[in-house]
Amino acid sequence: MMKRWFASLVNRAVAFVILVIVLSALAVALISSVVSRSELEAQARVQVATIADLVASDLDTRLAQRRDTLSHVAEGLAMEERVLTSRARLLIRREIALQHLFDAIYLFDADGNVIAEHPERYQQAGLNISEREYFRQTSSQLAPVISAPYVSNYQDRPAIMVTAPIFDHRQRFIGVIGGALMLAGDNFMEEVSTVRIGKTGYIGIATRSGVTLAHGRTGETMTPLRLENPVLRDAMGGFEGTLRTSNQEGTETIMSVRQMSQVPWFVAAVWPAQEAYAPVSRLTDSFVQVLLIVILVVAPLALIVFRRLMAPLRNLGFQISERHLAIRTEPVEVAGGSEIRQVAETFNTVMEERDEVLASLAEREAFFRSLTQSAPIGIIQTDVLGRIEFVNPAFEQIVGIDSNDLLHSRLIDGVYEDDLPGAVDKWRAALRNNAVFRGRFRLKTPEDRPLVWADVMTAVIGTEERTLGTITVIRDITHELEIEAELAEEQERADSILGVLQEGVLMLDVDGFIRYANDAACGFLGLPEGCEQANFFERAAIESDNQRWQPDDFLRSADVDSLYATMRDNQGRVFDVDLAMLHLHRGSDHHQLILVIRDDSERRREEERLSWEATHDSLTGLLNRRAFNSSLVKCLGDASTKAVASVLMLIDLDYFKPVNDEGGHLMGDDLLRRLSDLLRISVRQSDTVARLGGDEFGIILPACGLERAAELAETIRRGVESIRIEQDGKSFGVTASIGLTEMSEADSGPREVMARADEGSYAAKARGRNRVVTVSPPPRHWPD
Repeated sequence: MMKRWFASLVNRAVAFVILVIVLSALAVALISSVVSRSELEAQARVQVATIADLVASDLDTRLAQRRDTLSHVAEGLAMEERVLTSRARLLIRREIALQHLFDAIYLFDADGNVIAEHPERYQQAGLNISEREYFRQTSSQLAPVISAPYVSNYQDRPAIMVTAPIFDHRQRFIGVIGGALMLAGDNFMEEVSTVRIGKTGYIGIATRSGVTLAHGRTGETMTPLRLENPVLRDAMGGFEGTLRTSNQEGTETIMSVRQMSQVPWFVAAVWPAQEAYAPVSRLTDSFVQVLLIVILVVAPLALIVFRRLMAPLRNLGFQISERHLAIRTEPVEVAGGSEIRQVAETFNTVMEERDEVLASLAEREAFFRSLTQSAPIGIIQTDVLGRIEFVNPAFEQIVGIDSNDLLHSRLIDGVYEDDLPGAVDKWRAALRNNAVFRGRFRLKTPEDRPLVWADVMTAVIGTEERTLGTITVIRDITHELEIEAELAEEQERADSILGVLQEGVLMLDVDGFIRYANDAACGFLGLPEGCEQANFFERAAIESDNQRWQPDDFLRSADVDSLYATMRDNQGRVFDVDLAMLHLHRGSDHHQLILVIRDDSERRREEERLSWEATHDSLTGLLNRRAFNSSLVKCLGDASTKAVASVLMLIDLDYFKPVNDEGGHLMGDDLLRRLSDLLRISVRQSDTVARLGGDEFGIILPACGLERAAELAETIRRGVESIRIEQDGKSFGVTASIGLTEMSEADSGPREVMARADEGSYAAKARGRNRVVTVSPPPRHWPD
């Protein structure tokens, strides 16, 4: 019923007018509501904040008044402790002012015993309250105190206590006077809890430690503060301000918090938002009533007006229907409003063009059929149901079936059964979306012919308003797929071979992007998940002969069979590699590089180990005699260029044989290693230290000078003498006989220098060992 009613343009127009009125009214109402609500909220915030300020200020004033009054009374009770105790009841009855300010008044002696009270119906006399927090604070601080809320001994009623210390004439603490205020009593605390904001707003008082003192809505006292409300949690930390929040029942409220200055309490003024915004709700109700009245008046009037305006359009519809059914041959009448007249004129023009188009389509169909007859690829035309209406000779040759047998059959029936499900789903999805379908599948052929693999492309034929059918182009790709399969098999075989190689194999374009890489190559680059499309020049750096290869170096250089280099990836890992490089299609647009990377670290480590062993002593790690002689020859060759003479030092250990004989060879080896460490740390970095064999050591000191060399020799001698090894209660050690000599241009070779230094060490032994002897070189020119 509703759908049929909206089928009429008149009814739609009426509904549109009503909708515009409603939406306009709602927009006005919404804007007014938002503005009014904002203004009311601002006023409510000011009102709640003012009330919270007034209540907090009033409570501070009243508590301060009671504390000051109590302090003044305490000053007037300066007397002997004995007198205070004996006259306590009389003194407490005389304090009429305090009786009006407090629910109960107490006198405590210095030990916390109640010695007098008013009124006496509480029967607290003789009670000891020394453990009460307020008494401990007053007696320790000797100053007035407003206590935290506590449960009194009288009927377990919640109360607060205001206290002041009492001193005798010598200012000695003799007692305390206190005034109790019952939180649920007939006093100013009760007055605060009865304050109302509007009809349902209320006041609450709580301590920062989380205890409720007064609650204007529930009447609770001395209960834990409910902390579901974040504003209350912030108030316990010292927050002051006005915010929108929700109480524990989920009611939205406007809450203002003010901290008190006299005590660690805060006052919360709460006003339900629903009551604060009540004027806006009443205004909205009135607005809705007015809107309903306007709709009831406008709807019938709009219906009458639109029916009269749309009458010519209804007549035009009848004429168009007759023209379509060929009942009417002349053009439709042009009448009514300008829009309706434009429709009538447009329809007449379209009908004229339609007749011309039909004639043109007949000509184009004839042209299409003549063109497809000579096309080298298969062409098929179907209707909207997929039935074949036309096939060209090329398609007949592809499938080996005559066109007469194909006409009026479904095109889908020509697909091989195993390929049919996937092909049909994609085909239909593409046609539904008015997209071009592309696919590869097998076509049925007569039994004496093999199946044909076809590359198929199907597009929809039609206009924007109507689908006329499809046109399908088919190309035989059976031979192409056979070639592709052979190529894929060869590619798989090559990938398998490259995959198991330890060497990394990469193919790069001229920009360095990786077009192929095996697993080993990706491992070198730190990309175990695959590195194709990564840039080799950005991921790795190749250095050879202390020179980094730039991208242009790779492109300009000749083919490389073997290049010992260092490769560093962008993760900081360093590899010693043997690199081979081959250029493909050099000088063309398809120029590519083939890199083969082999990890050469193990071979180089073995070479370094053999080189080290050939030049070093295996026990001490110092240079051996061969390396020492090479360094000595070089130093002698540089002697003429040094401004300061170089020095050779030979060290021969004393008493080393007893260490080996008594302590064993292991102890001897340990001692030699310690001596080697001593020599290594005693010399400069440019000096050469070697073990020449057994217990003999040599040191080359380039450009050192004999004086500094002698000082160094003494240092070494003392160091050797200080080394001791303990074993089985015995102490083992050695000393050193050291020979020094300068290197001179007159020296003919290392043997001559070694002989002089050796002469010095022998002389040191002859003079009692453990000493340094210097042997001067021969003069450069002998006298006549």
